[in-house]
Amino acid sequence: MINRVLIRIKAVQMVYAYYQSASKDLVKAEKEFFHSLEKSYELYHLLLLLVPSLINYAEQRMDAARNKYLATEQDKNPNRRFVDNAFARQLLQNKALIHYQNNTGVSWDASEAYIKSLYEQLIAQDFYLEYMQAESVDYEADKELWRKIFKRLLLPDTYLWEVLEEQSIYWNDDLEIVLTFVIKTIKRFKESEGAEQALLPMFKEAEDKQYASNLFRGCILHGSNYRELIEQAAKNWDLERLAAMDLMILQLALTEILEIEGIPVNVSMNEYIDLAKSYSTTKSHVFVNGILDQVVSDQRAKNLLFKP
Repeated sequence: MINRVLIRIKAVQMVYAYYQSASKDLVKAEKEFFHSLEKSYELYHLLLLLVPSLINYAEQRMDAARNKYLATEQDKNPNRRFVDNAFARQLLQNKALIHYQNNTGVSWDASEAYIKSLYEQLIAQDFYLEYMQAESVDYEADKELWRKIFKRLLLPDTYLWEVLEEQSIYWNDDLEIVLTFVIKTIKRFKESEGAEQALLPMFKEAEDKQYASNLFRGCILHGSNYRELIEQAAKNWDLERLAAMDLMILQLALTEILEIEGIPVNVSMNEYIDLAKSYSTTKSHVFVNGILDQVVSDQRAKNLLFKP
């Protein structure tokens, strides 16, 4: 699940925190970095657990309505399509999700108000009403409903952002990218897999964990060398006046470009230019682009960089 895009985001955040901290304990900082990645994986499971949480809440509402003193015919015989959604029922029994929850305790139990709010939003949506009123639905339609819920309701839901921010400081910038992993998981589900359906592993590729360590440690261990290269390329810029985040992004970019094999230079440059757009000033991406381009040109001229 954790790909290199997310690793770069976390590395920028945690390297910045390292330099802002009075402590310069690299081992401790690296542990904190990997802990932040583990928290992203936790968020992935927490978001998946919204599915059974919403289903259970909807069923409780049906039971309460059915047991009202003056229950209507609709209360007594409600449309059960949502609570019987085949994908949701499959996820409710998913062994990997149950195992993770049992071992971590992650749940929505303390966020009942949010579950109620989300359900109220959902039942007012046109796509939900169309699903409930359709002549018939199949497993793919059941999955598509949940894809729409995550894409259309959760991403722009400011209430969800507030709930997550209260639970963990590590999730402040994670929601958008982790939601893409949840949507990918929904697409991958097969009815034939039943409760054995695999979820995404913590790291997308086996070597990504080593990549994360090399990136983080290299940026800090060789930070002074990279700052020299940045200063030489900047010439008319005073590094003390540059945004601290720009320097962190440049250090990480140069670590990846100069130390890590297998990633084309233009890929690394584009990734860190995008990070500058998201995490620094409005013109930072232009500065980052110019500095990286200059350093890469200088290193190639000196025959110190051979990557494509």
